[in-house]
Amino acid sequence: MPSRSEALSQLTAAGEPFELDLCELYGQECRYFKTAPPTLHELYERARGALDFVVYQEERYSYEETYRAACRIATVLVEQYGIERGDRVAISMRNYPEWIFSFMAVTSIGAVAVAMNALWESDEMAYGLADSGAKVLLADQERLDRFVGCSEPPDLKVIVVRPTEDLPEGVADLVDLLSALPSEVAEMPAVDFGPNDDAIILYTSGSTGHPKGAVSCHRNVISALYSWQLDLAAHVIETEVVPEEPEHQPATLLAVPLFHATGSHAVFLNSFPTQRKIVSMYKWDTELAAELIEREHISSFIGPAAMTGDLVLAAHRSQRDLSSLVSVGGGGAPRAPEQVAGIDAAFTNALPGTGWGMTETNAIGVGIGGEHYLERPESSGRCSAVLELKVVDEAGAEVATGERGELLVRGTSVIRGYWNRPDANAETFVDGWLRTGDVAYLDEDGFLFIVDRIKDLVIRGGENIGCGEVEAALLEHPEVLEASVYAVPDERLGEEVGATVYCGVGGGVDEGVLREFLVGRLAKFKVPRYLRVVDEALPRIASGKIFKRGIREAALGELGVSV
Repeated sequence: MPSRSEALSQLTAAGEPFELDLCELYGQECRYFKTAPPTLHELYERARGALDFVVYQEERYSYEETYRAACRIATVLVEQYGIERGDRVAISMRNYPEWIFSFMAVTSIGAVAVAMNALWESDEMAYGLADSGAKVLLADQERLDRFVGCSEPPDLKVIVVRPTEDLPEGVADLVDLLSALPSEVAEMPAVDFGPNDDAIILYTSGSTGHPKGAVSCHRNVISALYSWQLDLAAHVIETEVVPEEPEHQPATLLAVPLFHATGSHAVFLNSFPTQRKIVSMYKWDTELAAELIEREHISSFIGPAAMTGDLVLAAHRSQRDLSSLVSVGGGGAPRAPEQVAGIDAAFTNALPGTGWGMTETNAIGVGIGGEHYLERPESSGRCSAVLELKVVDEAGAEVATGERGELLVRGTSVIRGYWNRPDANAETFVDGWLRTGDVAYLDEDGFLFIVDRIKDLVIRGGENIGCGEVEAALLEHPEVLEASVYAVPDERLGEEVGATVYCGVGGGVDEGVLREFLVGRLAKFKVPRYLRVVDEALPRIASGKIFKRGIREAALGELGVSV
């Protein structure tokens, strides 16, 4: 059988659908897809047609209807709100169709879509809006309520989607704005911008301080999308297994938030090249998911380990026909090898897949699926054709195959940097390489294995939670003198948040009271599930820093969890 490198060479040669050429991006020479659309706007335009695109409850929108809805929102933003090339427009809402319409509108007029974490509380939301300098916020009722609750609301215009209450003064209803447009408006306002213009800002939690805004241009994003398509085509050549012609339109179940790189890129934007249908729910519901898979002939699913596990159980106990599923993917946190095998056993036709990527790489990096994944369930896969990987020691020297070190990545999908954070850029980027903070090794066949993290993060269901941020919130409590936050392994979510706090000799605070104190200061998913209140000062290492590894080991020992 052909090797993967032979398949990639064949598919990316001159005149082929995935032909690769060289361009300059952020001062570096990078590989890009010559026949791919140069901007997201052209990606959307190429996909216009009558096929279904977005399904939400009883609502159904074709690719053409979605594009026209985006055109009308874009017209409102340009003509009524004065949005120009480079302006930031924030989107904060559930996975409503309007999220998709709004994102398409913003990125089609040269503006920058700030895809905000919809789980943020008021002050976190205020920070993201102020940091990005957003001129307009498109929000649903829940996010509008949080915006109104900001102690210092940023000075911007707000448009609400699907309101359920009377609107505050100065807030506009999107339906009213669109109703005021002439009915014939169905094209995008003409704005001149190119592939290297900023397109999106996604906020990602670091190990300390506030979240950082990762800035990507159109070429970054397009390269990621076509990299996935190339990997699928290469897999067909490598395995010599040609997929059967599908009976129904390809369809995917949207089970992760659209503000997450997996949701926005791997599910939403990656549907355009293949005219795939996206089916969305108000919130995750396993029984409804199984019903939708059967009714809408869902062929692919990407979700964290928890949701995948729910579907595996549903497949065993449900009377529904889930045979349309041919791919069950994941990412954000590694799956247990048992679940990899469980996916293969649970579904009639579906094979498991996963990958490793970051917000900073526009969700791509390495990928693995099918028999390769079943044979190497602890691997994250092999490198994308538009990226390069290397593993280095503490001195920055590349290590030998099989040796562990920090994983570095560079290439066409890597962000230009963090918004207004030269300090973070200096720390993260070294000679054009992005430091991932992950400890990893590459085997002799080029498969990547992530084994640890250098960064002080908890990854809960694919969401990065900065330990420093949670520690800072804990230390705001007047009785908490010291705090150490760490990851606790969890079968469903990959990791949960754990914390050990010291309240002084003889001091102490009830765990329930402390959790209640954190609500409103942190998004709910960041509030520690596991809390230890100790009566001795936290141990420290020779440098004076808190001995976090030892604290975590002690906590896991009490919980009966191995490190």
